[in-house]
Amino acid sequence: MSFGGSQPAYQNPVIPFSGPIHGGLQDGHEVVVNGLVLQTSGTRFSVNFQHGFDGNNIAFHFNPRFESGGVVVCNTKQNGSWGQEERRMKMPFQKGAPFEIRFQVQSTDFKVIVNGNYFIQYQHRIPFHQVDTIAIEGIVQVSYINFQNSRLALIQPPCYVLPHTMTAKPPRRPKGGKPKPPQPVWPTTASPITQMLFPGIHSAPQMHGAPVFPSLPVTNQLYPLPFSTSIFGGLYPSRNIIVSGIILSAADKFTINLRCGNDIAFHLNPRFKENAVVRNTQINYSWGPEERGLPRSMPFTRGQPFLVQIKCEIHCLKVSVNGLHQFDYNHRIKNLCSINQLEVSGDIQLTQVQVF
Repeated sequence: MSFGGSQPAYQNPVIPFSGPIHGGLQDGHEVVVNGLVLQTSGTRFSVNFQHGFDGNNIAFHFNPRFESGGVVVCNTKQNGSWGQEERRMKMPFQKGAPFEIRFQVQSTDFKVIVNGNYFIQYQHRIPFHQVDTIAIEGIVQVSYINFQNSRLALIQPPCYVLPHTMTAKPPRRPKGGKPKPPQPVWPTTASPITQMLFPGIHSAPQMHGAPVFPSLPVTNQLYPLPFSTSIFGGLYPSRNIIVSGIILSAADKFTINLRCGNDIAFHLNPRFKENAVVRNTQINYSWGPEERGLPRSMPFTRGQPFLVQIKCEIHCLKVSVNGLHQFDYNHRIKNLCSINQLEVSGDIQLTQVQVF
């Protein structure tokens, strides 16, 4: 099955843009387009799921038009000829405003979610598995095009603990010998856990010791803030967390926390008045030394969409923003599987949380 980490995201593509979809579309795939509608004299933009680059065979043409009060036109083109238009006389986009469009591929149709709200379903007119290209044109600036697969296998990983665990209270030394440091336990399977989190779903229920994940619903709202959810299985090397959303135009700051009980293993805190991204750890309600250094300018912008990826490695967390690596954060709490809670709060609209 394609995607599943094999399809890289397209970051800041130049519009008009067309790029391949590796392996084509399959039932359960989701394509996320995050960007901004430009304040120009133009009146249209489009996202096309098509076969090849010539534009003669477009399975799904998604075309917001700002003229005549606003309408979104959907259609299919076969062998250079357009079919009958389907029109939605409701405009979910605004010039000068950021947006997120989620295209969910299902066996019978495309389902489209705009800014967290269900917008439209479009029945397949030609087989969707023929689609191997995505093309975007018109009055938009695109931050990223992200590819996800909601049908990956769900497997419970073993716990991973680094040697010399850092805890609030060090373990007592047993009489007659030295304590043995915990040994690392590597995940024994290459199949990842994928945990898609939605408003109102705060943890994965369990049944007979195995995780039971809910089927992916269509969300009709943005995530409520503050948002908190369990991370099933905790952290371990190669685990990823994705948090994306839209920063409010008058934002002061927002926060992403990875918690370990009452402690905060990783505190990510962009602050716009200070033009800084603060990182820290809190143990026994006491903060450690802050880290603020960045390789380049502030990666977050008021009024703009963002995507934060946190990748767990043996000795650190690697953090990227909008596809660009920003910094490494060395683990200060090293019992990784105990880091099992995610919190998001602050001056943003939260549109996606994914753990895999």
